[in-house]
Amino acid sequence: MSKQTREQDTEDLSDPISEMPGFDQTESRIAIHGHPIHAMSVAFPVALTFCVFGADLIYWWTGDIFWARAALWAAGTGFLFGMLAGVSGTAELLLVPGIRARAPAWTHFIIAVTLLALLGANWGYRLFGYEQAVLPYGILLSFLCVLVVSFTGWHGGKLVFDYQLGTSKGN
Repeated sequence: MSKQTREQDTEDLSDPISEMPGFDQTESRIAIHGHPIHAMSVAFPVALTFCVFGADLIYWWTGDIFWARAALWAAGTGFLFGMLAGVSGTAELLLVPGIRARAPAWTHFIIAVTLLALLGANWGYRLFGYEQAVLPYGILLSFLCVLVVSFTGWHGGKLVFDYQLGTSKGN
């Protein structure tokens, strides 16, 4: 095969996904005065997930029941705020054609839903006997949540900063 034939074959190749209608439409539709709600709301469940693990570690170290109760509240609040962030993220995924067309956005969605299931399980496990729930399974579940929230947060940041998905031009 000659060099000219290879160059022509390369020019004939196209990405069928990038040719879909709306592929370049990646601006956030769920925003307040140009500020995407999903990007603003994910900070709370991320921080609270780390707080649950931190409270579990301090409870393990000190034995002070306050930290077991703090972990219960952080787990519940993190789950509820995660659900709110999930609603806005799901709306972005389904309403914005340029986001919906990209496989990495769906990967982020699946990881985030998995995280919500883990956060809900962590909270539910602690609801009836939060002090006994910490060791050993509560702290292990909290550690797993920290790993998953780190991965989904990194992946979500990559979607925003590398692919410019869900950003807004403002008003």
